[in-house]
Amino acid sequence: MSKAFVFSLVLVFGIFFAKAQHVLPGANSLPQYLPLLKGKQVAVFANQTSTLGETHLVDTLLSKGINIKVIFGPEHGFRGTADAGEKVGNYVDEKTGIPVISLYGSKRRPSSQDLEGVDIVLFDIQDVGVRFYTFISSLEELMEGVISAKKQLLILDRPNPNGHYVDGPVLDPSYKSFVGMQPVPVVYGMTIGEYARMLIGEKWISSSTQQVYDSLLKKGKNLLKVIPCKNYTHQTVYSLPVKPSPNLPTMSSIYCYPSICFFEGTVLSEGRGTATPFQVFGHPSLPKDLYSFMPKAMPGALFPKFADQQCYGWRITGSAEEVKKKMGTRIQLSYLINAYKFYADKEHFFILPKSGEIKDAFFNKLAGNEELMLQIIAGESEESIRKSWEPMLSEFKVIRKRYLIY
Repeated sequence: MSKAFVFSLVLVFGIFFAKAQHVLPGANSLPQYLPLLKGKQVAVFANQTSTLGETHLVDTLLSKGINIKVIFGPEHGFRGTADAGEKVGNYVDEKTGIPVISLYGSKRRPSSQDLEGVDIVLFDIQDVGVRFYTFISSLEELMEGVISAKKQLLILDRPNPNGHYVDGPVLDPSYKSFVGMQPVPVVYGMTIGEYARMLIGEKWISSSTQQVYDSLLKKGKNLLKVIPCKNYTHQTVYSLPVKPSPNLPTMSSIYCYPSICFFEGTVLSEGRGTATPFQVFGHPSLPKDLYSFMPKAMPGALFPKFADQQCYGWRITGSAEEVKKKMGTRIQLSYLINAYKFYADKEHFFILPKSGEIKDAFFNKLAGNEELMLQIIAGESEESIRKSWEPMLSEFKVIRKRYLIY
């Protein structure tokens, strides 16, 4: 057997093995973090995506003898059933008897009282890699509370299903809100662990919190630790085992979300209240020869736009693989541009607040600036709009590279 043939055989099997390797989120690396939790009073920030196989992280930790003092929950709640934007109160989890404190209601960061007696906080949430998906904002608020209280924060990292590209306008800080808190593009191409490292490294958390972190770091105590994923790169195609929120039920919806969520700031339906949210969008007044659909009130979408009304618009079809290919590595602005062209009452296409101030429009919070709205109104081309995102987009890519783990 020739050396060349043996080398070829090894190469083929090596490539096959690399493809066959199963991606493991940080939560699966129990030997790496269980010793850090043993004998400690633990707080867990989690939701329905915080699983090891088919078992919830909280159940696994309890079975290992870990003392969980309190659970913190994000938007949609600890069990992931609340409607988008619905305020969730505090309660006791029926299954475990552990108190749950909502960080998506009257407050968004844990108080010193919430953390009293806690030694370490564990964060395990499946993100989708889009700036206006609020889990990175919840992460930042959690970091502020935990680090200020001089507690350890342990992040169990998870793959980013939209981590294979970076695109969109970079947020203007004057448009900061809970759907966009930092100067990052709409699609930022980082895992939640990488993003946390960037918040610290770029000193984007508050100066007082940063001072606490830096002071303890000088004394040899690092308050932030990330347990990385295994067998993952930013080009890995990763299918989420659990839907991250009620209106992102499939991988197709997750791939479409960065482009279609902009319609939340317009009078058009973005598909909430249908079986394919963020894959259909339209309005009752659009031409009736377009794709038709009818939103209905349902769990996770109790008050969808145009409930029980026939809407006409567009549908993004195909398998998850086909939809991913359609979306490519760019935000698809053509959907927004074409919808604006088709909509007759252009003066009311974008939803404005009662004040009538364009700056305060929800669309601009999603975009991170006022410019995109004005460009759509002016009829600018997609390429012209994309050109305006530079050089800030390129500058962010340089920043991002400093904090990549994968």
